[in-house]
Amino acid sequence: HLEPRTGYSLDLALPSSRVAVEVDGPSHFLLPDGRGVRKPNGPTLLKRRLLAAAGWRVISVPFYEWNGFATASERHTYLQRLLG
Repeated sequence: HLEPRTGYSLDLALPSSRVAVEVDGPSHFLLPDGRGVRKPNGPTLLKRRLLAAAGWRVISVPFYEWNGFATASERHTYLQRLLG
């Protein structure tokens, strides 16, 4: 979905409720810090801020969380929790 006010492409959009789900792969994050924490990089933070300013609720699905689930059921539960 192309968001017209920002020009950003959204991975998954529910326009009627202004919810955007972004699947964030490794290129969306800085390298892990000394504690192993991966923080979003500048372009990713800017995209989130601009989408929020345009009225979207942005939900991030980081690759390192998604890849930690072994089953489709676990992934389904994870997405329900994020969207809830």
